[in-house]
Amino acid sequence: MILIIDDDSAIRSSLSFLLKRAGYEVETAVSPKEAIEIVRFISPELILMDMNFSLSTSGEEGLVLLKQVKIFRPETPVILITAWGSISLAVQGMQTGAFDFITKPWNNATLLDSIHTALELNKKEENTPAKDRREIDNKFCFDKIIGKSPTLIEILNTVARIARTNASVLITGESGTGKELIAEAIHANSKRSKEAFVKVNLGGISQSLFESEMFGHKKGAFTDASTDRTGRFELANKGTIFLDEIGDLDLSCQVKLLRVLQDQTFEVLGDSHPHKVDIRIVSATNCDLRTMVNEHTFREDLFYRINLITIHLPALRERKEDIPLLAQHFADKLTLENGLPTVRFSSDAMDFLKRLPYSGNIRELKNLVERTILINNKDSLDSIDIEKQYQNHTSNQDTTICPGMTLEEIEKQTILQTLEKHKNNLSQVATALGISRAALYRRLEKYNITI
Repeated sequence: MILIIDDDSAIRSSLSFLLKRAGYEVETAVSPKEAIEIVRFISPELILMDMNFSLSTSGEEGLVLLKQVKIFRPETPVILITAWGSISLAVQGMQTGAFDFITKPWNNATLLDSIHTALELNKKEENTPAKDRREIDNKFCFDKIIGKSPTLIEILNTVARIARTNASVLITGESGTGKELIAEAIHANSKRSKEAFVKVNLGGISQSLFESEMFGHKKGAFTDASTDRTGRFELANKGTIFLDEIGDLDLSCQVKLLRVLQDQTFEVLGDSHPHKVDIRIVSATNCDLRTMVNEHTFREDLFYRINLITIHLPALRERKEDIPLLAQHFADKLTLENGLPTVRFSSDAMDFLKRLPYSGNIRELKNLVERTILINNKDSLDSIDIEKQYQNHTSNQDTTICPGMTLEEIEKQTILQTLEKHKNNLSQVATALGISRAALYRRLEKYNITI
Protein backbone atom coordinates (compact mmCIF):
# COMPACT_ATOMS: atom_id res chain seq x y z
CA MET A 1 0.00 0.00 0.00
CA ILE A 2 1.18 3.54 -0.86
CA LEU A 3 0.14 6.30 1.52
CA ILE A 4 -0.50 9.78 0.06
CA ILE A 5 -0.35 12.63 2.58
CA ASP A 6 -1.59 15.98 1.24
CA ASP A 7 -4.20 18.51 2.33
CA ASP A 8 -5.06 19.39 -1.29
CA SER A 9 -7.94 17.20 -2.46
CA ALA A 10 -7.07 17.74 -6.14
CA ILE A 11 -3.55 16.44 -5.61
CA ARG A 12 -4.79 13.47 -3.59
CA SER A 13 -7.28 12.58 -6.31
CA SER A 14 -4.75 13.01 -9.11
CA LEU A 15 -2.09 10.90 -7.40
CA SER A 16 -4.62 8.25 -6.33
CA PHE A 17 -5.88 7.86 -9.88
CA LEU A 18 -2.34 7.65 -11.29
CA LEU A 19 -1.17 5.05 -8.77
CA LYS A 20 -4.30 2.90 -8.92
CA ARG A 21 -4.06 2.84 -12.71
CA ALA A 22 -0.45 1.67 -12.29
CA GLY A 23 -1.65 -1.22 -10.13
CA TYR A 24 -0.86 0.09 -6.64
CA GLU A 25 -3.12 -0.01 -3.61
CA VAL A 26 -3.58 3.51 -2.25
CA GLU A 27 -4.49 5.09 1.10
CA THR A 28 -4.78 8.87 1.65
CA ALA A 29 -4.41 11.20 4.62
CA VAL A 30 -5.44 14.85 4.79
CA SER A 31 -3.34 15.99 7.74
CA PRO A 32 -0.23 15.04 9.71
CA LYS A 33 -2.42 13.84 12.58
CA GLU A 34 -4.38 11.50 10.32
CA ALA A 35 -1.15 10.28 8.69
CA ILE A 36 0.42 9.38 12.05
CA GLU A 37 -2.71 7.45 13.06
CA ILE A 38 -2.32 5.37 9.91
CA VAL A 39 1.42 4.65 10.18
CA ARG A 40 1.09 3.73 13.86
CA PHE A 41 -0.91 0.66 12.91
CA ILE A 42 -0.19 0.04 9.23
CA SER A 43 3.16 -0.23 7.47
CA PRO A 44 2.91 1.37 4.01
CA GLU A 45 5.28 0.17 1.30
CA LEU A 46 5.94 3.81 0.42
CA ILE A 47 4.76 7.28 1.44
CA LEU A 48 4.17 10.28 -0.85
CA MET A 49 4.14 13.38 1.33
CA ASP A 50 3.56 17.08 0.83
CA MET A 51 5.73 19.49 2.84
CA ASN A 52 3.10 22.10 3.71
CA PHE A 53 -0.24 21.65 5.52
CA SER A 54 -1.31 25.19 6.34
CA LEU A 55 -1.10 28.70 4.93
CA SER A 56 2.55 28.75 5.96
CA THR A 57 4.99 27.59 3.28
CA SER A 58 7.98 27.14 5.60
CA GLY A 59 7.70 23.36 5.36
CA GLU A 60 8.25 23.00 9.10
CA GLU A 61 5.13 20.84 9.46
CA GLY A 62 6.38 18.55 6.73
CA LEU A 63 9.81 18.14 8.33
CA VAL A 64 8.24 17.37 11.72
CA LEU A 65 5.89 14.84 10.13
CA LEU A 66 8.78 13.20 8.28
CA LYS A 67 10.71 12.77 11.53
CA GLN A 68 7.62 11.28 13.23
CA VAL A 69 7.01 8.90 10.33
CA LYS A 70 10.63 7.74 10.48
CA ILE A 71 10.22 6.93 14.18
CA PHE A 72 7.30 4.59 13.51
CA ARG A 73 8.37 3.29 10.07
CA PRO A 74 12.14 3.82 9.65
CA GLU A 75 12.34 1.34 6.75
CA THR A 76 9.52 2.88 4.69
CA PRO A 77 10.79 5.06 1.82
CA VAL A 78 9.31 8.57 1.71
CA ILE A 79 9.10 10.68 -1.44
CA LEU A 80 8.53 14.37 -0.81
CA ILE A 81 6.35 16.63 -2.95
CA THR A 82 7.49 20.24 -3.19
CA ALA A 83 7.55 23.24 -5.50
CA TRP A 84 10.62 23.98 -7.61
CA GLY A 85 11.28 27.12 -5.58
CA SER A 86 11.35 25.05 -2.38
CA ILE A 87 14.03 22.55 -3.37
CA SER A 88 16.13 23.70 -0.41
CA LEU A 89 13.27 22.45 1.76
CA ALA A 90 13.36 19.10 0.00
CA VAL A 91 17.10 18.92 0.66
CA GLN A 92 16.40 19.29 4.38
CA GLY A 93 13.95 16.43 4.00
CA MET A 94 16.61 14.28 2.33
CA GLN A 95 18.92 15.02 5.25
CA THR A 96 16.16 13.88 7.59
CA GLY A 97 15.81 10.56 5.79
CA ALA A 98 13.55 11.01 2.76
CA PHE A 99 14.29 8.75 -0.21
CA ASP A 100 13.66 11.27 -2.98
CA PHE A 101 11.73 14.40 -3.89
CA ILE A 102 9.59 15.50 -6.83
CA THR A 103 8.58 19.01 -7.79
CA LYS A 104 5.20 20.36 -8.79
CA PRO A 105 3.97 20.07 -11.42
CA TRP A 106 5.37 16.55 -11.58
CA ASN A 107 5.84 14.36 -14.61
CA ASN A 108 3.81 11.16 -14.22
CA ALA A 109 6.42 8.91 -15.82
CA THR A 110 9.20 10.36 -13.69
CA LEU A 111 7.13 9.97 -10.51
CA LEU A 112 6.23 6.35 -11.29
CA ASP A 113 9.86 5.62 -12.06
CA SER A 114 10.94 7.06 -8.69
CA ILE A 115 8.28 5.00 -6.91
CA HIS A 116 9.33 1.83 -8.72
CA THR A 117 12.99 2.46 -7.88
CA ALA A 118 12.21 3.09 -4.20
CA LEU A 119 10.16 -0.10 -3.93
CA GLU A 120 12.80 -2.17 -5.74
CA LEU A 121 15.62 -0.93 -3.53
CA ASN A 122 13.54 -1.46 -0.39
CA LYS A 123 12.77 -5.09 -1.22
CA LYS A 124 14.16 -7.72 1.10
CA GLU A 125 16.83 -9.68 -0.70
CA GLU A 126 15.34 -12.83 -2.13
CA ASN A 127 18.79 -14.35 -2.55
CA THR A 128 21.84 -14.03 -0.34
CA PRO A 129 24.71 -11.99 -1.82
CA ALA A 130 27.38 -13.91 -3.72
CA LYS A 131 30.27 -15.10 -1.54
CA ASP A 132 32.94 -15.28 -4.23
CA ARG A 133 33.76 -14.17 -7.76
CA ARG A 134 32.72 -17.41 -9.45
CA GLU A 135 29.26 -17.25 -7.91
CA ILE A 136 28.63 -13.64 -8.92
CA ASP A 137 29.98 -14.20 -12.47
CA ASN A 138 27.44 -16.99 -12.97
CA LYS A 139 24.62 -14.46 -12.65
CA PHE A 140 25.97 -11.13 -13.85
CA CYS A 141 28.27 -9.60 -16.46
CA PHE A 142 31.43 -8.22 -14.84
CA ASP A 143 33.96 -9.46 -17.38
CA LYS A 144 35.87 -6.15 -17.55
CA ILE A 145 36.42 -5.98 -13.78
CA ILE A 146 39.42 -7.92 -12.48
CA GLY A 147 39.77 -9.09 -8.88
CA LYS A 148 38.28 -11.30 -6.20
CA SER A 149 39.04 -9.51 -2.93
CA PRO A 150 36.23 -9.34 -0.34
CA THR A 151 36.04 -5.57 -0.83
CA LEU A 152 35.52 -5.93 -4.57
CA ILE A 153 32.96 -8.73 -4.14
CA GLU A 154 30.96 -6.47 -1.83
CA ILE A 155 31.02 -3.70 -4.45
CA LEU A 156 29.93 -6.08 -7.22
CA ASN A 157 27.08 -7.37 -5.06
CA THR A 158 25.90 -3.78 -4.63
CA VAL A 159 26.14 -3.15 -8.37
CA ALA A 160 24.20 -6.35 -9.07
CA ARG A 161 21.43 -5.27 -6.71
CA ILE A 162 21.00 -1.71 -7.94
CA ALA A 163 21.62 -2.27 -11.67
CA ARG A 164 18.07 -3.45 -12.30
CA THR A 165 16.64 -0.19 -10.93
CA ASN A 166 16.76 3.32 -12.36
CA ALA A 167 18.34 4.78 -9.22
CA SER A 168 20.88 7.54 -9.76
CA VAL A 169 24.33 6.38 -8.70
CA LEU A 170 27.36 8.35 -7.56
CA ILE A 171 30.68 6.51 -7.83
CA THR A 172 33.48 7.95 -5.71
CA GLY A 173 37.15 7.10 -5.37
CA GLU A 174 40.64 8.25 -6.24
CA SER A 175 41.78 8.69 -9.83
CA GLY A 176 42.50 5.40 -11.53
CA THR A 177 40.37 3.18 -9.32
CA GLY A 178 38.04 2.08 -12.14
CA LYS A 179 34.99 4.30 -11.73
CA GLU A 180 34.17 4.18 -15.44
CA LEU A 181 34.28 0.37 -15.46
CA ILE A 182 31.79 0.27 -12.58
CA ALA A 183 29.52 2.68 -14.46
CA GLU A 184 29.70 0.44 -17.53
CA ALA A 185 28.91 -2.59 -15.36
CA ILE A 186 25.81 -0.88 -13.95
CA HIS A 187 24.61 -0.22 -17.49
CA ALA A 188 25.54 -3.70 -18.79
CA ASN A 189 23.50 -5.39 -16.04
CA SER A 190 20.49 -3.10 -16.32
CA LYS A 191 17.32 -3.25 -18.39
CA ARG A 192 18.89 -0.52 -20.54
CA SER A 193 21.89 -2.64 -21.56
CA LYS A 194 20.91 -2.73 -25.25
CA GLU A 195 20.61 1.05 -25.41
CA ALA A 196 23.33 3.72 -25.50
CA PHE A 197 25.93 4.27 -22.80
CA VAL A 198 27.08 7.88 -23.22
CA LYS A 199 30.13 9.08 -21.33
CA VAL A 200 30.63 12.80 -20.67
CA ASN A 201 33.81 14.18 -19.09
CA LEU A 202 32.39 17.25 -17.38
CA GLY A 203 35.84 18.39 -16.37
CA GLY A 204 36.69 18.88 -20.03
CA ILE A 205 33.66 20.99 -20.98
CA SER A 206 33.95 24.76 -20.66
CA GLN A 207 31.12 26.81 -19.21
CA SER A 208 30.45 28.49 -22.58
CA LEU A 209 30.06 25.15 -24.40
CA PHE A 210 28.12 23.29 -21.71
CA GLU A 211 24.60 23.83 -23.07
CA SER A 212 25.58 23.09 -26.67
CA GLU A 213 27.48 19.94 -25.67
CA MET A 214 24.84 18.58 -23.31
CA PHE A 215 21.57 19.80 -24.87
CA GLY A 216 22.57 20.35 -28.51
CA HIS A 217 21.88 23.34 -30.72
CA LYS A 218 20.09 24.33 -33.89
CA LYS A 219 21.84 25.80 -36.91
CA GLY A 220 22.21 29.53 -36.41
CA ALA A 221 21.68 29.40 -32.63
CA PHE A 222 24.97 31.27 -32.23
CA THR A 223 27.76 32.56 -34.46
CA ASP A 224 29.61 29.28 -35.04
CA ALA A 225 26.53 27.06 -35.18
CA SER A 226 26.76 26.15 -38.87
CA THR A 227 24.85 22.87 -38.47
CA ASP A 228 22.45 21.23 -36.05
CA ARG A 229 24.09 19.36 -33.18
CA THR A 230 22.60 16.53 -31.12
CA GLY A 231 23.37 16.89 -27.41
CA ARG A 232 24.62 14.16 -25.08
CA PHE A 233 21.31 13.84 -23.25
CA GLU A 234 19.45 13.14 -26.48
CA LEU A 235 22.12 10.63 -27.53
CA ALA A 236 21.62 8.81 -24.23
CA ASN A 237 17.83 8.61 -24.55
CA LYS A 238 16.51 5.21 -23.30
CA GLY A 239 20.02 4.40 -22.09
CA THR A 240 22.52 5.59 -19.48
CA ILE A 241 24.48 8.83 -19.29
CA PHE A 242 27.75 8.74 -17.34
CA LEU A 243 28.70 12.14 -15.92
CA ASP A 244 32.39 11.74 -15.14
CA GLU A 245 34.27 14.28 -12.98
CA ILE A 246 31.03 15.91 -11.89
CA GLY A 247 32.88 17.62 -9.04
CA ASP A 248 34.66 19.81 -11.61
CA LEU A 249 31.41 21.30 -12.95
CA ASP A 250 31.01 25.06 -12.72
CA LEU A 251 28.26 26.32 -10.38
CA SER A 252 26.30 27.98 -13.18
CA CYS A 253 26.30 24.72 -15.13
CA GLN A 254 25.22 22.79 -12.03
CA VAL A 255 21.92 24.72 -12.05
CA LYS A 256 21.27 23.79 -15.70
CA LEU A 257 22.14 20.15 -15.01
CA LEU A 258 19.84 20.00 -11.99
CA ARG A 259 16.89 21.13 -14.11
CA VAL A 260 17.39 18.23 -16.51
CA LEU A 261 17.93 15.65 -13.79
CA GLN A 262 14.83 16.85 -11.98
CA ASP A 263 12.27 16.25 -14.73
CA GLN A 264 14.41 14.86 -17.60
CA THR A 265 13.42 17.63 -19.99
CA PHE A 266 15.65 20.19 -21.69
CA GLU A 267 15.62 22.77 -24.46
CA VAL A 268 17.97 22.68 -27.42
CA LEU A 269 19.77 25.99 -28.01
CA GLY A 270 17.86 27.89 -30.68
CA ASP A 271 14.69 25.84 -30.13
CA SER A 272 12.18 26.69 -27.40
CA HIS A 273 10.40 23.35 -27.75
CA PRO A 274 11.09 21.18 -24.64
CA HIS A 275 12.59 17.76 -25.30
CA LYS A 276 11.77 14.79 -23.08
CA VAL A 277 14.31 12.03 -22.44
CA ASP A 278 14.30 8.76 -20.52
CA ILE A 279 17.77 8.23 -19.07
CA ARG A 280 19.56 6.68 -16.12
CA ILE A 281 22.10 8.96 -14.41
CA VAL A 282 25.44 7.61 -13.21
CA SER A 283 28.02 10.13 -11.97
CA ALA A 284 31.60 9.85 -10.76
CA THR A 285 34.12 12.04 -8.97
CA ASN A 286 37.39 11.90 -7.10
CA CYS A 287 36.37 15.01 -5.15
CA ASP A 288 34.83 15.12 -1.69
CA LEU A 289 31.42 16.49 -2.67
CA ARG A 290 30.20 16.79 0.93
CA THR A 291 33.11 19.10 1.70
CA MET A 292 32.42 21.03 -1.50
CA VAL A 293 28.78 21.43 -0.43
CA ASN A 294 29.93 22.86 2.90
CA GLU A 295 32.28 25.21 1.03
CA HIS A 296 29.42 26.23 -1.33
CA THR A 297 31.30 25.08 -4.44
CA PHE A 298 28.83 22.28 -5.17
CA ARG A 299 25.05 22.63 -4.96
CA GLU A 300 23.49 20.64 -2.15
CA ASP A 301 20.29 20.00 -4.11
CA LEU A 302 22.29 18.57 -7.02
CA PHE A 303 24.32 16.46 -4.59
CA TYR A 304 21.17 14.78 -3.28
CA ARG A 305 19.78 14.37 -6.78
CA ILE A 306 22.79 12.41 -8.10
CA ASN A 307 23.63 10.18 -5.14
CA LEU A 308 20.55 8.15 -4.39
CA ILE A 309 23.07 5.31 -4.22
CA THR A 310 26.77 5.89 -3.51
CA ILE A 311 29.46 3.35 -4.41
CA HIS A 312 32.94 4.08 -3.09
CA LEU A 313 35.85 2.38 -4.81
CA PRO A 314 38.84 1.66 -2.56
CA ALA A 315 42.37 2.61 -3.53
CA LEU A 316 44.44 -0.21 -5.02
CA ARG A 317 46.67 -0.24 -1.93
CA GLU A 318 43.55 -1.17 0.05
CA ARG A 319 42.92 -4.30 -2.04
CA LYS A 320 46.47 -5.63 -2.44
CA GLU A 321 45.27 -9.22 -2.97
CA ASP A 322 43.93 -8.15 -6.39
CA ILE A 323 47.28 -6.79 -7.62
CA PRO A 324 48.66 -10.16 -8.93
CA LEU A 325 45.45 -10.80 -10.91
CA LEU A 326 45.47 -7.29 -12.35
CA ALA A 327 49.18 -7.41 -13.23
CA GLN A 328 48.83 -10.74 -15.06
CA HIS A 329 45.70 -9.51 -16.82
CA PHE A 330 47.47 -6.42 -18.15
CA ALA A 331 50.48 -8.54 -19.19
CA ASP A 332 48.32 -11.08 -21.03
CA LYS A 333 46.35 -8.37 -22.80
CA LEU A 334 49.47 -6.50 -23.94
CA THR A 335 51.28 -9.59 -25.24
CA LEU A 336 48.18 -10.85 -27.05
CA GLU A 337 47.52 -7.51 -28.76
CA ASN A 338 51.16 -7.14 -29.85
CA GLY A 339 51.93 -10.75 -30.76
CA LEU A 340 54.53 -11.10 -27.98
CA PRO A 341 55.44 -14.24 -25.99
CA THR A 342 53.50 -14.82 -22.79
CA VAL A 343 55.06 -13.08 -19.79
CA ARG A 344 55.08 -14.37 -16.23
CA PHE A 345 56.08 -12.69 -12.96
CA SER A 346 58.36 -14.20 -10.34
CA SER A 347 57.10 -14.35 -6.76
CA ASP A 348 59.48 -11.58 -5.70
CA ALA A 349 58.23 -9.44 -8.61
CA MET A 350 54.66 -9.84 -7.35
CA ASP A 351 55.78 -9.06 -3.80
CA PHE A 352 57.38 -5.85 -5.04
CA LEU A 353 54.25 -4.87 -6.96
CA LYS A 354 52.13 -5.42 -3.86
CA ARG A 355 54.31 -3.06 -1.80
CA LEU A 356 54.06 -0.01 -4.02
CA PRO A 357 51.84 2.93 -2.93
CA TYR A 358 50.04 3.39 -6.29
CA SER A 359 49.07 7.03 -6.13
CA GLY A 360 47.59 6.51 -9.59
CA ASN A 361 45.93 3.22 -8.57
CA ILE A 362 45.02 0.65 -11.25
CA ARG A 363 45.97 3.00 -14.08
CA GLU A 364 49.47 3.35 -12.60
CA LEU A 365 49.84 -0.43 -12.21
CA LYS A 366 48.80 -0.96 -15.83
CA ASN A 367 51.34 1.57 -17.12
CA LEU A 368 54.12 0.10 -14.98
CA VAL A 369 53.45 -3.47 -16.13
CA GLU A 370 53.24 -2.54 -19.80
CA ARG A 371 56.34 -0.35 -19.68
CA THR A 372 58.36 -3.09 -17.97
CA ILE A 373 57.33 -5.73 -20.51
CA LEU A 374 58.04 -3.57 -23.56
CA ILE A 375 61.45 -2.36 -22.37
CA ASN A 376 62.78 -5.66 -20.99
CA ASN A 377 61.52 -7.96 -23.77
CA LYS A 378 61.65 -10.98 -21.41
CA ASP A 379 59.18 -13.79 -20.82
CA SER A 380 59.86 -13.81 -17.07
CA LEU A 381 60.05 -10.63 -14.98
CA ASP A 382 61.86 -10.30 -11.65
CA SER A 383 61.50 -7.59 -9.03
CA ILE A 384 64.63 -5.81 -10.27
CA ASP A 385 63.05 -5.40 -13.73
CA ILE A 386 59.97 -3.73 -12.29
CA GLU A 387 61.83 -1.70 -9.68
CA LYS A 388 64.10 -0.20 -12.33
CA GLN A 389 61.12 0.99 -14.40
CA TYR A 390 59.29 2.22 -11.34
CA GLN A 391 62.25 4.30 -10.20
CA ASN A 392 63.04 5.56 -13.69
CA HIS A 393 59.48 6.76 -14.16
CA THR A 394 59.31 8.62 -10.84
CA SER A 395 63.00 9.66 -10.85
CA ASN A 396 63.51 7.90 -7.55
CA GLN A 397 66.81 6.15 -8.31
CA ASP A 398 68.03 7.02 -4.82
CA THR A 399 64.92 5.57 -3.22
CA THR A 400 65.17 2.18 -1.61
CA ILE A 401 61.90 0.35 -1.07
CA CYS A 402 62.67 -1.57 2.10
CA PRO A 403 60.57 -4.54 3.26
CA GLY A 404 59.87 -2.79 6.57
CA MET A 405 58.48 0.39 5.04
CA THR A 406 54.75 1.01 5.34
CA LEU A 407 52.64 2.03 2.36
CA GLU A 408 52.27 5.51 3.86
CA GLU A 409 56.04 5.89 4.21
CA ILE A 410 56.61 4.83 0.61
CA GLU A 411 53.89 7.16 -0.66
CA LYS A 412 55.15 10.14 1.36
CA GLN A 413 58.71 9.57 0.16
CA THR A 414 57.53 9.32 -3.45
CA ILE A 415 55.61 12.59 -3.18
CA LEU A 416 58.51 14.44 -1.56
CA GLN A 417 60.96 13.33 -4.24
CA THR A 418 58.54 14.15 -7.06
CA LEU A 419 58.03 17.63 -5.56
CA GLU A 420 61.78 18.11 -5.49
CA LYS A 421 62.20 16.96 -9.08
CA HIS A 422 59.49 19.29 -10.41
CA LYS A 423 60.45 22.21 -8.14
CA ASN A 424 57.07 22.16 -6.36
CA ASN A 425 55.07 22.65 -9.58
CA LEU A 426 51.89 20.95 -8.39
CA SER A 427 50.43 20.43 -11.87
CA GLN A 428 53.58 18.63 -13.02
CA VAL A 429 53.78 16.66 -9.76
CA ALA A 430 50.16 15.50 -10.06
CA THR A 431 50.74 14.45 -13.68
CA ALA A 432 53.93 12.55 -12.77
CA LEU A 433 52.16 10.72 -9.96
CA GLY A 434 49.12 9.95 -12.11
CA ILE A 435 46.64 11.70 -9.82
CA SER A 436 44.51 14.85 -9.94
CA ARG A 437 45.57 18.12 -8.30
CA ALA A 438 42.74 17.68 -5.78
CA ALA A 439 44.06 14.23 -4.84
CA LEU A 440 47.57 15.66 -4.52
CA TYR A 441 46.31 18.41 -2.19
CA ARG A 442 44.66 15.77 0.02
CA ARG A 443 47.91 13.81 0.26
CA LEU A 444 49.93 16.92 1.06
CA GLU A 445 47.52 17.63 3.91
CA LYS A 446 47.52 13.98 5.03
CA TYR A 447 51.33 13.87 5.32
CA ASN A 448 51.61 17.47 6.60
CA ILE A 449 53.80 18.42 3.63
CA THR A 450 54.16 22.16 3.16
CA ILE A 451 55.62 23.82 0.06
